[in-house]
Amino acid sequence: MEDGNFDHKQPKKAGVLALIYPNTLGEATLLLILRKTYEGIHSNQIGFPGGKMEKADDDLLQTALRETNEEVGVPPRGVKILKRLTEVYIPPSNFLVTPFLALYPNRISFKIQETEVEKVVEVPLQDFLNDDNLIEQNLSTSYAKNIDVPAFKLNDYVVWGATAMMLSEIRVLMRQSL
Repeated sequence: MEDGNFDHKQPKKAGVLALIYPNTLGEATLLLILRKTYEGIHSNQIGFPGGKMEKADDDLLQTALRETNEEVGVPPRGVKILKRLTEVYIPPSNFLVTPFLALYPNRISFKIQETEVEKVVEVPLQDFLNDDNLIEQNLSTSYAKNIDVPAFKLNDYVVWGATAMMLSEIRVLMRQSL
């Protein structure tokens, strides 16, 4: 597995969108969502909008755009894709997730998909880039007990795991461009 090839695991493929847009104050904001509580591994966690690739999707970008539209009402037409980010394999759910960093030029009137999304979490980019929001958190999950993991403290939520890995890559890219 060290070579990054997970084909032997036959992972499900998913696409997610890391979207930056202006909030109501005109501040650059990063879109995250709080997933609903349900019987499953990713219940009640913070993540990016997105989901499993469907047969009708041409590619993972289309998946990310479709799912983001379904979950929070962002119209795909106005989204400008900046970069395809590094795939992240999530062992507990056997998903290989492809994130896309994108911009949306306008404020968004969110339409939440009540069955999947508990709430939209709007994180000002300034807060996301603040080093004080990088933390280490001791967590117990369905597959590990009392482990210390790198995480982000954003809008009073602890963001860890695959989403934190994706956020770390975005931070590096942004710091290189600033």
